[in-house]
Amino acid sequence: MGALAPEIRAAGADIAAIAVTATFSQMAFAKTLPLDFPLLSDWDGEVCGAYGVRYEIWKGHRGLAKRSLFVVDEDRVVRYVWSEENALELPDFGPVVEAVSSLQKGDSRSSSS
Repeated sequence: MGALAPEIRAAGADIAAIAVTATFSQMAFAKTLPLDFPLLSDWDGEVCGAYGVRYEIWKGHRGLAKRSLFVVDEDRVVRYVWSEENALELPDFGPVVEAVSSLQKGDSRSSSS
């Protein structure tokens, strides 16, 4: 995601990453990566639960977030969703850039994969 951040921003989006880890863990992790967007904590799992991407149990752990990606418009409407049961799978960011670009063009259709 970090490498595509300029392209995603050029298409008109802001970027944030959220994980079910403590804030201090996110801060330490952020220092090890060359990212220019915030890493946010969903320590209580409220956000991943609200977006429907929380594992009941994954590898013996409860309440973790699935690897997911959302494009949310200015009205807080989810316009694109990518979520994967396999936490080791990475998304194809091409559709993300397309979804953001379509919002800039006024196309408000939702999509997901």
